[in-house]
Parts: sequence; C-alpha cells; structure tokens
Amino acid sequence: MEITFKIKRFNELSSAELYSVLQLRSEVFVVEQNCVYQDIDDKDAKALHVLGYCQNELSAYSRLFDAGNYFDEASIGRVIVRQKFRKFNFGHDLMRVSIAAIEENFNQTAITISAQEYLKIFYESHGFVQTSESYLEDDIPHIEMKKK
Repeated sequence: MEITFKIKRFNELSSAELYSVLQLRSEVFVVEQNCVYQDIDDKDAKALHVLGYCQNELSAYSRLFDAGNYFDEASIGRVIVRQKFRKFNFGHDLMRVSIAAIEENFNQTAITISAQEYLKIFYESHGFVQTSESYLEDDIPHIEMKKK
C-alpha cells in the first residue's frame, strides 16, 4: 500500500476535503476513542493541513501550527490514521511529512506536541522527548513532548 500527501492551508481545502477531515477526526477521536469533546475549535483556520490518501480515501491527517499559534514552538496536532490503514505504518509517513512541512513552511525545527501517553514510544521514534508529567486532556492521559 502506498500513501500520498497533500499539504494545504485552510482556505485551500475544498468543501469535500474539509468534510472528509472532520468526518475522520470525529470517527477516531469521538467515536473510536469514546470521547465527547469539541473537535471544531476555531484553530483550523490558522493551521496547515496534511492529508494522506490511500486508494483515493483520506487515510491519514494532521494539522500543523507555526510557533506562537498553539504552543511557543511550532506544533503538530490531530494526528490520525484511519483504523483500517494502521497496519501499513502510515503514522510514521505522516509524522515524517508533518515534520518536514513545519521546517519548509514555517522555517522551524523546534516542535511541541500534546501526545496521547500510550503513543510515547511512537513519537520518541521521531525524535520527541517527554517534557511533562501525565495530564488528562478530554479524559485521556497525555504528555507534552518536544523535538529540538
């Protein structure tokens, strides 16, 4: 299986692309993780959106922020791989593309994320280190992680 990525600013997203993004975020973060929270948070307009497609289906997604728009450093959030595509390790492709997009679009190398704690080893494999104790975000244990 192969994944291809598009990187777009909010105003460049078509209505169909935006619908697919919001549908995937709801599918994973609300339904799959059984977590009721406000996903549509007024931050999408400031973000750079990374959309990964496999077999013409949105299979992976993240949103990127320049320094100062979410954390003091640039950041990556809403990191998702659709469940049926996880066996192909698209999450690693998504992170490599997201990190490169931050460097290319924001000229930043320092990145902060709020990671779900169970994904600590995954993010460490991309150069992130834990910088906080565990905390609850939407009733899910998270940790802050940074990449220099």
